[in-house]
Amino acid sequence: MRLLPESRCHKFATRKALLEKGLIGKLLAVCLAIPLSAVAQINDPEAGQFVARLFGSHLPLQVTIAAPLTTLIRDRPEEEYLDGTFTFTGDEGDERTVDLKIRTRGSYRRMEEHCDFPPIRLNFRKKQVADTVFSGQDKLKLVTHCQNKKPYYEQLLLREFLAYRIFQVMTDKSYGVRLLQVNYVDTEGARPMTKLAFVIEEDEHVARRVGMETVRIGDITTEDLDRRQQNLVNVFQYLIGNTDFSLTRGEPGKDCCHNADLMSVAGVPPFTPLPYDFDFSGLVNAPYAEPHPRYKFRSVRHRYFMGLCRNNELLPDTIQQFLDKKDAIYAIIDEHEMLERRSRWDVTAYLNGFYKVVSAPKHAGSSLLAGCF
Repeated sequence: MRLLPESRCHKFATRKALLEKGLIGKLLAVCLAIPLSAVAQINDPEAGQFVARLFGSHLPLQVTIAAPLTTLIRDRPEEEYLDGTFTFTGDEGDERTVDLKIRTRGSYRRMEEHCDFPPIRLNFRKKQVADTVFSGQDKLKLVTHCQNKKPYYEQLLLREFLAYRIFQVMTDKSYGVRLLQVNYVDTEGARPMTKLAFVIEEDEHVARRVGMETVRIGDITTEDLDRRQQNLVNVFQYLIGNTDFSLTRGEPGKDCCHNADLMSVAGVPPFTPLPYDFDFSGLVNAPYAEPHPRYKFRSVRHRYFMGLCRNNELLPDTIQQFLDKKDAIYAIIDEHEMLERRSRWDVTAYLNGFYKVVSAPKHAGSSLLAGCF
């Protein structure tokens, strides 16, 4: 069988058309049949061999999660896992079903008043997913659609997914993400549903990939951070309009940092921050998102630079990185055909606002340099 290259798979992977024609499963099976050599690979010491990376491709995967979802949604367990199964298409186009344990995770979106369908932690048995697209995976964060009866929330999910993709363009010291089309089957009898979701690379896998190790530590100082990565994160957060993060402090009683993880060489400073959770950003513009209470903004769409004045000398180079990657960033938006026209226009317009600022030295100076801490 002649295999479709990844670009061809993207071309036909429009959710609406595929669902109408009943072809999404067949297309994904063909796309997933791309040889392992065409997929990014890493050395997995536990497997003792090179394995295909789940995050080496941006093609959507079709999966089925069968579990007691009624109990999950009602009780929202934080520690106790519920038993289920996970079905997906294997590398050769074959259907595979493995054991799965799930529980809820997160903080804000785990609360019922914010999301009637919470974020989920997937827990696999590594031996069962060996030699598949999920090889080497253990515990994965699943970002879900939040609201069952509001289809627009899937567009918000895609916009957060794109935020991760944008930061990946800027640096390999970033979280990989993979989009899923999830068929949720409630083993307790509730009506099944199909929704978009995405999984996030584990922090230990990111660290291994870039030759570092994860760091679990309390609050730190700005001097403990890698200055260039720190600047990169701060300008990126300005690009997406996000102030819901801290690179030096965590939530009360938890490790550093708020919506960012740390890694480093040998576990000592300088620490490299990995940002995550972008649903409170202006780029996503979720209905429940509110500006940081420290700042008197009326909307999360208002950008505010949270960089450090001591890093101002590095700022021109950081801005130039974003200028150099401008075409690649816009290409991510253009190629994502699941993004509806209105969302695509809004995301593009918001990015235009950022590039209008950083492309004009006077604007960049007033908006970024003058806004440092």
